[in-house]
Amino acid sequence: MSISQATELLRTAGIPVTQQRVEIVRAMLSFPTHLSADQVFARVRQSVPETSRATVYNTLKLFREKKLVRELIVDPERLVYDSNTSPHYHLYNAENGQLTDVSADELQVIGMPSLPPGLQLEEVDVIIRVRTRSG
Repeated sequence: MSISQATELLRTAGIPVTQQRVEIVRAMLSFPTHLSADQVFARVRQSVPETSRATVYNTLKLFREKKLVRELIVDPERLVYDSNTSPHYHLYNAENGQLTDVSADELQVIGMPSLPPGLQLEEVDVIIRVRTRSG
């Protein structure tokens, strides 16, 4: 993704443009990816070394609020950000940490639970955890 495309994406989302935010957009949204905040931080620091960890974390939170990325808790120790915001699910290999997209048409979630009064469904996350069969 070019700098001008990243800048336009930020403007369209109503996010003030900074050099750090442009580089975070380029790290996260140039191609479908699942990255932790620390991985984004490492990538951004290659082009903008003065970027702070707090800037990356706060920007990813802002991107999540603006629906530019999805936040996935794949296990209690690992939070990643997904650049694909279209409806889909995930296959998580618990042995090597690999996270792969599963198309929404490959899995059907039928029905939704009754919600307490005053609540509305925001999102459904499905993470299919797998590991190598033993034996």
